[in-house]
Amino acid sequence: MVSDQQPEPFDERDDEFEAIVDAETDRDPDLAVIEAGSRTLRTQAGSPLGEQVPSRPADPEVDKALREVEQELAGRWGETKLEPSVSRIAALMDVLGEPQRAYPSIHITGTNGKTSTARMIEALLGAFELRTGRYTSPHVQSITERISLDGAPIDAERFIETYQDVKPYVEMVDAAQEFRLSFFEVLTGMAYAAFADAPVDVAVVEVGMGGSWDATNVIDGSVAVITPIDLDHTDRLGTTPAEIAGEKAGVIKQGATVILAQQPVDAAQVMLKKAVEVDATVAREGMEFGVGSREVAVGGQLLTLRGLGGEYEGIFLPLYGAHQAHNAAVALAAVEAFFGIGAQHARTLDLETVRTAFASVVSPGRLEVVRRSPTVVLDAAHNPAGARAAAEGITEAFGFSRLVGVVGASADKDVKALLEAFEPIFTEIVVTQNSSHRAMDADELAAIAVEVFGDDERVVVEPRLDDALEAAITLAEEEAEYSGAGVLVTGSVITVGEARLLLGRG
Repeated sequence: MVSDQQPEPFDERDDEFEAIVDAETDRDPDLAVIEAGSRTLRTQAGSPLGEQVPSRPADPEVDKALREVEQELAGRWGETKLEPSVSRIAALMDVLGEPQRAYPSIHITGTNGKTSTARMIEALLGAFELRTGRYTSPHVQSITERISLDGAPIDAERFIETYQDVKPYVEMVDAAQEFRLSFFEVLTGMAYAAFADAPVDVAVVEVGMGGSWDATNVIDGSVAVITPIDLDHTDRLGTTPAEIAGEKAGVIKQGATVILAQQPVDAAQVMLKKAVEVDATVAREGMEFGVGSREVAVGGQLLTLRGLGGEYEGIFLPLYGAHQAHNAAVALAAVEAFFGIGAQHARTLDLETVRTAFASVVSPGRLEVVRRSPTVVLDAAHNPAGARAAAEGITEAFGFSRLVGVVGASADKDVKALLEAFEPIFTEIVVTQNSSHRAMDADELAAIAVEVFGDDERVVVEPRLDDALEAAITLAEEEAEYSGAGVLVTGSVITVGEARLLLGRG
């Protein structure tokens, strides 16, 4: 039975949750995916305001208008259906007057860590009083979260206005192209237009998938950030790290500065070769920058980061796991490179400003604690590399004596390897499925889980996510008196987001 500390009983939220799921599944299911919210940082105010995940607009007319925009976007190709070309987005930029060239950009690609790194870069730039635009995907609860200004998602009215502004031009391009612009391409055009209209001092842009033919790749990023590359989307990007790196290297532009996170050797070789071809400057983690030291602290970790200009000590990062420390090192180097440090200037950024910026960072859905007694943690790991990082991070930061997993995965992922990464830390696993059409059937997932866990007594099947959460919390509460049990919800950004809503954080 769920304890009294639950924000509200599951049955009292069933109607609300089902309504949201119905609304989402009427659209392209990929619009329903959920990945961490947004931090709010208004540079004018000079201080971080914390996480902001907007709910539906309170004004019924605005809500209706936003739903109409969402419905129109849902009628286009979803994010899992791709035609590898930038011709359509380039045509849209042309008729819009090339808005993406109105500001400098930092372009981020990689397999894992892109969004967390983007948030850290945004926090640093904002702390130095630059007006930022951030474009990330997918979104949490509202589509408006994908386009942020000064650290906050644009409001529904502005989102609607931006869509209406670009719609005539989108229709012009649709009429002239073999295929209509996709959902992601239209949103990318909206983001670039919104940033130019703001205007922003710098845009922080995360690729949707890959690099070379990703819709975002019509910018000339003066700084190209490559987070760790691993195997994911192998049906589209390649079956080896080197092949995937070849696609992602497309974000490296002539004369740019490349911030290269630690990579598999073959992936690094591909990136370095591309950098030489376009006369780009490369800064490598572990060589020109990196993590000097790290120790677990209450609510996160304390870091010494070695930047391009020197050392930054006493950095508190309110996120868990070694992977987030490495993301922080990458973000710091990217901002240093943007300011010319390591090339034109031999200096460091102001230490207190850097400390303030990192202390403000949030990344919901990344080892995020959403409940206590028992502790419930959410992590959007959906591939083996992400699962390994999450398993290491939760072991280091929490030290649970008993950890119950709730896993709902997508059928197109390497589910067996994902479960193998979690098996050593899960006492029991509750397998479930989310509302997406891409979700693996719970019984099919259970069969793989039994194979991996080697004991069907460790595997519980609950097809409904709300039932799965309740079952896991009940199992964890069996040890509540010892305060050593916890629950980790993982396997898919969709699963994490829907759990976030059920647990009162949506």
